[in-house]
Amino acid sequence: MSSTRHLPPTVSRLCRATITLIFLGGCAPRSAPVPPRTASVEPPPAADTAGAVTDDATPTVGEPISGDSADPKLRPLPESLLSQMSLREKAGQMIMPIVLGDYTPEGSASFDRIVRLVTEDEVGGLIVSVGSPIEVAAKLNELQRRARIPLLVAADLETGAGFRLRGAVHVPTNIDLGGATDFPSLMAVGATGDPDLAHEMGRVTALEARAVGIHVPFAPVLDVNSNPDNPIINTRSFGEDPSTVALLGSAFVRGIEENGAIATGKHFPGHGDTDTDSHLGLPIIRATRARLDSVELKPFKAAVDSGMSGIMTAHIAVPAVNGGNEDPSTLSRSVLTGLLRGEMGFRGLIFTDAMDMGAIDRGFGREEATIRAVEAGADVILMPPSPATAIDAIVRAVEEGRIPEERIDSSVMRLLRAKERVGLFADPTVPIHEIPRVVGIPAHLAAADEIARRSITLLRNGGDLLPLLGTRTARVLSVTYRRTNDLLAGRTFDLRLRSVYPRITTEVVGRDTSAPVYDGLLRQAQRSQLVIVSLYVTAVSYSGSVALPDEALVFIQELARRGIPHVVVSFGNPYLLADFPDARAYMLAWSGSQASQRAAAGALFGDFDITGRTPTRLPPFFEIGDGIQLRRKGAGGG
Repeated sequence: MSSTRHLPPTVSRLCRATITLIFLGGCAPRSAPVPPRTASVEPPPAADTAGAVTDDATPTVGEPISGDSADPKLRPLPESLLSQMSLREKAGQMIMPIVLGDYTPEGSASFDRIVRLVTEDEVGGLIVSVGSPIEVAAKLNELQRRARIPLLVAADLETGAGFRLRGAVHVPTNIDLGGATDFPSLMAVGATGDPDLAHEMGRVTALEARAVGIHVPFAPVLDVNSNPDNPIINTRSFGEDPSTVALLGSAFVRGIEENGAIATGKHFPGHGDTDTDSHLGLPIIRATRARLDSVELKPFKAAVDSGMSGIMTAHIAVPAVNGGNEDPSTLSRSVLTGLLRGEMGFRGLIFTDAMDMGAIDRGFGREEATIRAVEAGADVILMPPSPATAIDAIVRAVEEGRIPEERIDSSVMRLLRAKERVGLFADPTVPIHEIPRVVGIPAHLAAADEIARRSITLLRNGGDLLPLLGTRTARVLSVTYRRTNDLLAGRTFDLRLRSVYPRITTEVVGRDTSAPVYDGLLRQAQRSQLVIVSLYVTAVSYSGSVALPDEALVFIQELARRGIPHVVVSFGNPYLLADFPDARAYMLAWSGSQASQRAAAGALFGDFDITGRTPTRLPPFFEIGDGIQLRRKGAGGG
């Protein structure tokens, strides 16, 4: 049976006509192994004597590899497609709007909107958000069948496919509906210091992403989190040391690329040293170029050299690279074309960060922002507020002579070649029945558990409180601080605590909890033999803050002042200790994933050796590499 059976007629005919000339696997059988991938999709741009690149810095994209250049049918498939596309169709290929992964029945307004994006606007790709693996795959399959040119699909999968494809809870029954593998945060990987674990995380991420029809995991985060007050990166980073971030990030990249997906480092040229959330405003990095080279840019350079074939821009201003200008890097030709393509030799896909974020959407007109991103060198406009408006803006910029059509051709060629390399012209759909054999399987969950256990970092253990004795008659109070909608926070952790302490009392507090409620909890704490405080404070909430409210801080401080035995476990922001320096015991679990919750509870009871070391400073108390190494219960001395 022909491997082109699912392609639209136009693409199917082209694929058959050029099958003898395809060297990159675009029309290969679906069962063919994925070849080793590199970031090379075009020759590197030539730099002038000042370090800037020449006009477009790309080759002639229509030139065939071999054969008769006058006959489009004899060219490799991407070149053949490009030669037959209208300007508007080319512009559409550069647009990647967002779709939910939820159940969307035919005939619904939501379904019709998505179909119009694919069939009328002819967008080149989609970024898919939250949903279950089966629902996401079914929706993507349907959209791929309707697309004239297969869609390149991306998703934010920073902690594995479970970052977007798990975590649903059926509220009436409180049943966790499961899903893809959700790993601990990248800073948890940093606490292990093990590149093999980073590689395994990348490998599993790629396998599960491809199984559901996602080709571009927007991962890893390569930002060096050097600012403790950073409200947007925090534990999303591997850590504070540029060399460690480079080592672990490159291993993660290889894990993704070697398993058939497109690794996409973010957020270039480095979002780690900011104290402004770019979802809300424009951060400005005022570092010198020398500092940028030695810190922010180091992990990106290492990842590019390791074969990373995608990069996402940062909506941050970097005057040292941009001639003193404070425009966002996403809109800067000096950053994207001069630095990234010219100096660093990156030849893969450049994705903008979401164009509906405040740093862009509030500061520039929507049409102008799109045009400037393309002028800067972006290949994909991610999540424009209006996809049709973004397409119109690109077309008009070309027609008015502001952007050469050859500049559009260069981006579209990169996209078509990327689609070919991930096998989209062979069959853009995925077999639904194979998903349960790949996604969220026990072997992948075990990898997440291994990272979680080895990441647990103990920084305080006053009076040798840990490991806990686990006396079943003990009166224990567990207080969980979480966002209102984070229904899984504390769930797995408290279940393990209850299995040891049947008399445990569990309470949940949040940002809106009042002082009188905390006063009541303090009275309960006075009657308890142990208090365990779990803090789920994470940057991924995009709240603009990774701090605790004053009422919560006073509660923890009072536990210490009153001499109540207590342990504080951070399932997110590690820097919180500065606000309650007298905590009896302080443990870092780095994320609220179920794997991290299981590991944290096990560590409290001495189920395994605690070996994690902090990959970031925690001023003013701890330095990179600090961590109490604690043997498991019953392991003896030494």
